[in-house]
Amino acid sequence: MKRVAIDVGGTFTDVLVLDEAGAIRGFKCATTPGDPSIGLINGLAQAAKGYARPLNEFAADIELLLHGTTLATNALLTGRGARVGMLTTKNFRDVTELRKGFKNIRTSMYNVFVPPYAPLVPRYRRLGVGERTLYTGKVEIPLDEAETRKTLRELKADGVDSLAICFLHSYVNPANEQAAVRLAREELSGAHIVASHEILPVWGEFERFSTTIVSASLGLIVGGYLGTLERRLKDIRFGGTLLLVQSDGLVQSALESRRRAVYLLSSGPAAAPSAAGHWGRALNQENLISIDMGGTSLDVCMIRKGVIPTTTESWVGEERVGIKMVEVHSIGAGGGSLGWIDPLGLLRVGPKSAGAEPGPACYDRGGTEPAVTDADLLLGYVPHDYFLGGEIVLKPELAGAAMEKIGSQLNMDAAQAAQAMFTTVNSMMADQIRELSTKRGHDVRDFTLVGGGGAGPVHAAAIADLVGIPKVLIPRFSGLFSAFGMFAMDIGRSYIRSHVRRWKAVELDTVNRLCAEMEDEGKRAFAELGALAAGLNTGIKVARSADLRYQGQFHEIEVPLEGYPVSAEVLAKAAAQFHRRHKELYNFSDANRPLEFLGCRTTVTAARAPFSTPPIATGGKDASQSIKRRRRCLFDGKAVETPCYASDKLAAGNVIDGPAVIEEATTTVLVPQSWRCTVDTVGNYLLEKQA
Repeated sequence: MKRVAIDVGGTFTDVLVLDEAGAIRGFKCATTPGDPSIGLINGLAQAAKGYARPLNEFAADIELLLHGTTLATNALLTGRGARVGMLTTKNFRDVTELRKGFKNIRTSMYNVFVPPYAPLVPRYRRLGVGERTLYTGKVEIPLDEAETRKTLRELKADGVDSLAICFLHSYVNPANEQAAVRLAREELSGAHIVASHEILPVWGEFERFSTTIVSASLGLIVGGYLGTLERRLKDIRFGGTLLLVQSDGLVQSALESRRRAVYLLSSGPAAAPSAAGHWGRALNQENLISIDMGGTSLDVCMIRKGVIPTTTESWVGEERVGIKMVEVHSIGAGGGSLGWIDPLGLLRVGPKSAGAEPGPACYDRGGTEPAVTDADLLLGYVPHDYFLGGEIVLKPELAGAAMEKIGSQLNMDAAQAAQAMFTTVNSMMADQIRELSTKRGHDVRDFTLVGGGGAGPVHAAAIADLVGIPKVLIPRFSGLFSAFGMFAMDIGRSYIRSHVRRWKAVELDTVNRLCAEMEDEGKRAFAELGALAAGLNTGIKVARSADLRYQGQFHEIEVPLEGYPVSAEVLAKAAAQFHRRHKELYNFSDANRPLEFLGCRTTVTAARAPFSTPPIATGGKDASQSIKRRRRCLFDGKAVETPCYASDKLAAGNVIDGPAVIEEATTTVLVPQSWRCTVDTVGNYLLEKQA
């Protein structure tokens, strides 16, 4: 039985197949934006062709299909969500519009020229009903069912097809929300209905309400896509288990993803740091900066001491999302990002992208604006006849015509404009890395840059040069970076419950009860996986943690609870760990300052299936036998006859001095001048800056 990982990006769909022997093969095809499930099936068809088997036979042999997608993120950012109504506690319908006074997260709150926030649910569709639960969990006012039915009928008359139910303190006692859900299913038949205690059962009305509304907005799109995908998979006789990558770096069932659509935000990008972490562990590298540069965007994550960072302080567009997410920062800088001239006459790149349709001008599919791939082609860094292993033949003349559009405005020829565009997009990406590293007090010289994505290996060394990172790792399967990361991820889900207390008032019985509830919920979720669960139940792991902060502090830190049941001794260890972690993050700690306990978390996972990357043949330092041709490349405006190496002929131990180009089937590795590349035992490329 095979396992398959598929990452559907904005431009390309990446497919990795883990076969019965534990070996991995990669495939790549164009994404189909109108219906991404078509591109996914096309990717499986390409993989079946690679294994010389009919698609139906190949699909029937798949035990597990892991899937990451940008569908939810793109739908939220482009405003293509459902028509959402909100049912909330009377007199609290403006919580999500007031949003703690936040104006725009990307600018100063004092900038009067920034337009006000446009709520995802306008005020006339946010309606209050009579009910009240106290912070203790006591139901002071039961839900007014007659008023609730009347309000639901008003929302139905307004054409609402999705409903977010958000009541005060439902994270302690969800009784009133559960009653409202029952009524909503009677009055709004066919609508997508979510309640805040199911999406994010934690204190903090704004975060909980906002996250629930986002999930309601995405529910119908996610449900519709998964329904279509499951039908298409059934048509090709797929009978295995479909799992979706979640925002917290775990994978979960399609059923669970339908219920909590918000957890699919950053689904694809969340897998890339797992790929970086896998290769970092293999090479004994704990401090990594992972970049995943695809066709549409660049995703950056900084990994310290081997730990993939997560956050509960995320914003997607202008929407606050309080779920735990892998801390990945994204900008619109990819191979399809378009160059343009701003009103000041300066060259800009992105965030607009040529995408999969029509794609960069050199694809010859109707695109006429200059993209980063056009610039890379004109500079000689990308082969015109071996793009995607020869699947797409690039047209340099079309790239040149597109580049002249911006070159003419900058008094440059096409080649000079391409060099300027290459430098500009690299500078943008370098700035993003500085935001996560240097500006947070970290020395980038202590890190290794891991370059992934279809375009990442072309730009990685140039970005490292700008930032000052001396080592770059281009891993095997880097062109399918996020898909590879899915094989390195655990199956499961993380749960959270609030228990807000001063340190000396923490109720151990309550904490243990909440941990037990979360563990039971996680194990029930595994039962939904059907046949796959039988092989997973024996290896289920449970990890517990707590959110702590200094009394009066705004931000909390998650620390492990090393022992269960949770006792006073376990809490004492957690407090000591908190002080150490606070010192690491903020360079100070105060053991005499009282703490606050905000809540507990439980993560229920099953270990991923073992896999390996088979070693490649061993050779000496001389790699000249792998040179397939020489091509004219431009470096800093100077033309250099550059050797181009065939990746499948390289051997472990080969050393390549820049400038050089290594042509892979799914990407191209650029070794600039003053860099040296060494091929390791499994086909990774380690680039090091030379004096």
